[in-house]
Amino acid sequence: MATGYAELLRAKHAVRLLTGTLVGRLPNATAHIAIVLFARSEGASYTLAGVLATVYGLATAVGQPVLGRAVDLFGQPRVMLPAALASALGMAAFAVVGIDPLPLAAAAVLVAGLATPPLEGGLRALWPSVLGRQERVHTAYALDSVAQEVMFTVGPLLVTASVAVWSEAGALLAINAVGVLGALSVVVSAPSRSWRSAPREAHWLGALRSPGLLSLLGSFLCVGVALGSITVAAVAYSDDGNGGDLVYALIMSGIGFGALVGGLAYGARPWPGAPEPRLRRIVALLAVGYLPLVLVPGPVTMTVLACFAGLFLAPALTCAFVVVDRHAPRGTVTEAFSWLVTVFGVGAALGTAVVGPAIEWRGPAGGFVVPGAAGCAALLVLLATRRAMGEPRARAAEPVAAAPDGENDRNGAGEAGFRTGHQA
Repeated sequence: MATGYAELLRAKHAVRLLTGTLVGRLPNATAHIAIVLFARSEGASYTLAGVLATVYGLATAVGQPVLGRAVDLFGQPRVMLPAALASALGMAAFAVVGIDPLPLAAAAVLVAGLATPPLEGGLRALWPSVLGRQERVHTAYALDSVAQEVMFTVGPLLVTASVAVWSEAGALLAINAVGVLGALSVVVSAPSRSWRSAPREAHWLGALRSPGLLSLLGSFLCVGVALGSITVAAVAYSDDGNGGDLVYALIMSGIGFGALVGGLAYGARPWPGAPEPRLRRIVALLAVGYLPLVLVPGPVTMTVLACFAGLFLAPALTCAFVVVDRHAPRGTVTEAFSWLVTVFGVGAALGTAVVGPAIEWRGPAGGFVVPGAAGCAALLVLLATRRAMGEPRARAAEPVAAAPDGENDRNGAGEAGFRTGHQA
């Protein structure tokens, strides 16, 4: 298993790009808790703190595909670094202003969210030209999914540690400053500076004119609903005489651990054949994994079921990345990846909203009905749109342009060449 990952990490620029992207995404991974903690320290109610965090989340959902399209048009350095600086300045303004006046605080959080750089989509756009062979790219997608799980687990711990060492405002400033450094590390690298998107056909819909991509986004909106609803249902379960915060932490850690194991195992071997049928099978297994949670057994069994529920999450995301690359219209790959990030986040927000009435209806068991139903809906979307998700038409590769350092193409021709005849 370790051989494929070791080979990937030995590739030139791979470690730098992966590390820089993860560090650059740290502000986004921790914003929800950092904003709430800072707003509470300034005297805000939980409701107001939650509203400010929601403003940031919705602004990020809007900004990611817009900035992704700008990256495809103008290149990574011209968009990523100014966006990272603008986002950090927005958070810095929030840390200085506090919650009074509230309109200014909300505007600062809004700017920070809108300007969040699309580093996640940018990295996935770079992998084909950096790694060359398609099996390496598939492994990189898996490793990226696993690293994301680790980041979203470690990120909140870094926020609480920063608050303990400095203050809530200090945590906001420090984490966003580190995020800028991560983005800077990516955009000054040779692959990022040399990368250019393939020529694109002008169309106001951009990446969204692809039926296959729309099918995928509809499915992963439902997957996001499942994941968002689990977080709230787990709170209701743990508070219902099942051990409180400790059990909640165990359940969420179980989902993360399952995703970690599943992602590592999935990326450790090549997968023959087209990825679209495989994605349907993985999403089916993901849906099956959510269903036993409605049994709400004791904490130990529930933690085991949570591990199983998370087992196919990272493989589903990894396979989805490959499908995005195949179905994104020519010259829109960063935007397409950013749309996947956006709909997943919007789905998670919807899940946290709709699970409340279900919990009121049937308690914790009713809450866990939501992720089960959402997982089944994700599968149904893929099954209902099988024609749209069929084999994409092959596109001719662009002429390969020599990179400045003499390596393989990094100007978007790699994107086209990776797709031509690509069977993940």
